[in-house]
Amino acid sequence: MSRFFATGSDSESEESSSADELTPKAPGGNFKQSLLISDDEEDTKRVVRSAKDKRFEELTNLIKTIRNAMKIRDMAKCLEEFEQLCRAFLKSKTIVDKEGVPAFYIRLLADLEDYLNQLWEDKEGKKKMNKNNAKALSTLRQKIRKYNRDYETEVAAYKENPQESADEEEEKEAGGSGSSSDSEGEAGEDGVSAKAFLKKKPEAAPEASKFLKTAGDESSSSDDDDEDEDWGSDTVDSGSESSDEGEGKSASLALVFLKKTQEGEKSGEKKAGKKKKPKKKERLEEEAEEEGGEEVEGGWEKVKGGAPMVKEKPKMFAKGTEINVPVVVKKLNEILQARGKKGTDRAAQIELLHSLATIAGENNLGQGILVKIKFNIIASLYDYNPNLAAFMKPDMWKKCLDCIDELLDILFEHNNIFIGENIAEDSESLAISDQPFRVRGCILTLVERMDEEFTKIMQNTDPHSQEYVDNLKDEGHVCGIIDRLLDYMETKGSTEEICRIYLRRIMHTYYKFDYKAHRRSLGLQGETKSEQDQEESEGEDSAVIMDRLCKFIYAKDRTDRIRTCAILCHIYHHALHSRWYQARDLMLMSHLQDNIQHADPPVQILYNRTMVQLGICAFRQGMIKDAHNALLDIQSSGRAKELLGQGLLMRNMQERNAEQEKIEKRRQVPFHMHINLELLECVYLVSAMLLEIPYMAAHEFDARRRMISKQFHHQLRVGERQPLLGPPESMREHVVAASKAMKMGDWRTCHSFIINEKMNSKVWDLFPETQRVREMLVRKIQEESLRTYLFTYSSVYDSISMGTLSEMFELEIPTVHSIISKMIINEELMASLDQPTQTVVMHRTEPTSLQNMALQLAEKLGSLVENNERVFDLKQGVYGGYFNRDQKGGYQQNKSYNRDQKGGYQQNKGGYNRGGYRNQNHQSNY
Repeated sequence: MSRFFATGSDSESEESSSADELTPKAPGGNFKQSLLISDDEEDTKRVVRSAKDKRFEELTNLIKTIRNAMKIRDMAKCLEEFEQLCRAFLKSKTIVDKEGVPAFYIRLLADLEDYLNQLWEDKEGKKKMNKNNAKALSTLRQKIRKYNRDYETEVAAYKENPQESADEEEEKEAGGSGSSSDSEGEAGEDGVSAKAFLKKKPEAAPEASKFLKTAGDESSSSDDDDEDEDWGSDTVDSGSESSDEGEGKSASLALVFLKKTQEGEKSGEKKAGKKKKPKKKERLEEEAEEEGGEEVEGGWEKVKGGAPMVKEKPKMFAKGTEINVPVVVKKLNEILQARGKKGTDRAAQIELLHSLATIAGENNLGQGILVKIKFNIIASLYDYNPNLAAFMKPDMWKKCLDCIDELLDILFEHNNIFIGENIAEDSESLAISDQPFRVRGCILTLVERMDEEFTKIMQNTDPHSQEYVDNLKDEGHVCGIIDRLLDYMETKGSTEEICRIYLRRIMHTYYKFDYKAHRRSLGLQGETKSEQDQEESEGEDSAVIMDRLCKFIYAKDRTDRIRTCAILCHIYHHALHSRWYQARDLMLMSHLQDNIQHADPPVQILYNRTMVQLGICAFRQGMIKDAHNALLDIQSSGRAKELLGQGLLMRNMQERNAEQEKIEKRRQVPFHMHINLELLECVYLVSAMLLEIPYMAAHEFDARRRMISKQFHHQLRVGERQPLLGPPESMREHVVAASKAMKMGDWRTCHSFIINEKMNSKVWDLFPETQRVREMLVRKIQEESLRTYLFTYSSVYDSISMGTLSEMFELEIPTVHSIISKMIINEELMASLDQPTQTVVMHRTEPTSLQNMALQLAEKLGSLVENNERVFDLKQGVYGGYFNRDQKGGYQQNKSYNRDQKGGYQQNKGGYNRGGYRNQNHQSNY
């Protein structure tokens, strides 16, 4: 009958139900009476506990919570409980001062510190943590390190001998296992606790501790076991307290009960309990690897996200099936149907295709079906990384190269195989017959994709590592495959396909300096006969190869892009090998500079690289003006690194979002193709110095003086703003110091700043013909210093001997004569040459400082009037009035005349100054 319909009081029903529940669990009559206690008696009985037990119980509960949080790696909970533990420990300070720091507290501090250090070193684990846990981990780590400073000696002692410390603690726990329960207190009438009693019985303690150890070991995997263990200890303690037979008898009964429980329920754990306890470090490792351990013990395994992957490999063919071409093609189509689907194991798919190729080879089904399978294997290798930005792993890359080599071997050995994208699948001929094999596929597309994958591998490898060098060694293999395909296409490919493979070969050749051809041009032969034989056997020069490939593309290509890339690569190769005139003429004839802004970004990057190489080539040949003009656009932008595809500059997210940044990273040039940016800047600044310093000296008082190079002027201003001038260190400081020396006409100091050990190692030694470049630089510095000297100090001299100038600047007299003659002809220098005496006679045509200031004022007023009239016309809306010849024709004609004269002078004289205009005024005034 249900208890709700029973008559009687609630207390009676509760007593009867509790009696019914507890009666079958009692092992004996006398013992049963001692365990059966009514609820009324429990309510009326008061438990008296000492302050020490209360405080220690609070600490142990908090420690238990912290350990549970450690097991599930909940750092936020750990931090919260640790702060509560510190506060609780502070409350129990008086007890700790009397009794000493409890061992279980020290053990927690040591364990927690080691656990946090282990988590902190696990970089991968930290990345997987959420934000709150990661923040709590760093905070808790700092707190525990600071907190443990007060207990350094205790923690150190525990870490030195964790076995003893743990055993001592467990003995204490075994003695007072009921300390965490509410029923702890006096064990008998005399008030002696169970813990004290068990300390007096040394022979019984080990048995209890063994049981507790085994129970503890079992409960380490889950929190529920810990709770069961606590309940078990409570029942034992309550039984010992309620016993009326005395203290000793109750303790022995408890031990007997513990033994029976151990034998009855956990008989299989005796041997495990006798084993030595694992050391501290091992326990920490087990806790750190707890998740993995639980998976192994419980039979769980990690499953990747997404649809479940098919583990069973589909059987190739049923037993007894006749293997022929249609069957293999059908199986191939079955395998390919899973391609690209979610949950498909791409590695297993590649293995299936390999095994299918093996079966086809074993059954001699012909080369046609083998070629088709090879095409699909290579395509599957490319599809292994679905992400466009991801690059192939080394093992997949090696497989890809080997498969392409095998495919080319088959195509070269069997001329009766025709492949092409235009062959429909229905019209394929794969079976062995009198007719040639026809297979759908394009080997050129596969090789182009292989070349792109190689570029991606190089882009994603650290350029300063050995791995980059190892990957770069594969370029020889890549070029070998391209050469083999080039030979194949020349016999069986269309013109368009030949142009495409030619461009691939050009892209692997144009940026490499041909040292073999360079040595040959200098007349140097190999040091030994073997080297000479090797040189002869290596084949033709790269210049001949480039010329042959590029001219074929110029003649046959129908797409502008391939022809544009071929022209730029050809110019780059000419410039790299100091063939300045061929490179310049090809650039001018191509007219690429007119519409390059409409090309796609990779072609624009190639154009920028070509212009930079052209400028460096002009500098090596001594064409300073041409070098400066070629490098001006790239260097003046301040984004040379980005324009050359050698890295990205830091920008705001408004200018470039994450998607655009990914696209630009894919356009970057691999590191081994980079142009040295410091060398580029140095060449530009030295060219600007050789042009700008004489021009500044000639136009010192000219108000309308223009800047040849803004970047060079910026570097000069930076150098002038420095409060303390020390010896130059960087390349820019060397150029600025050299410029100041040249401004004073001191060519020797200028030479020492430009050419020294530091500059040689940074810049000049990077050129192929280092010595010739240095000699050219010295010559240019001497000539431009002479021009600067004459511009600056011509007003001081009445006449000066050319012999004196020749000695000062260490130039030959004919060279000095030539320079001065050009200056006089160009009306830059107001002087005349006295041939018999070899002297330069200066003409006093230079205005005084007052007259210079008056000229400047007149020019400024003229520009002010011009601007004022423009603003007035715009305001009135009469645009034709400004260009009306009746009203302002004279002014306009005069202005256009000056502009034409200036423009014509810039073209004829390199734009050094407007001396003709100024001298014309001088001659009219004086």
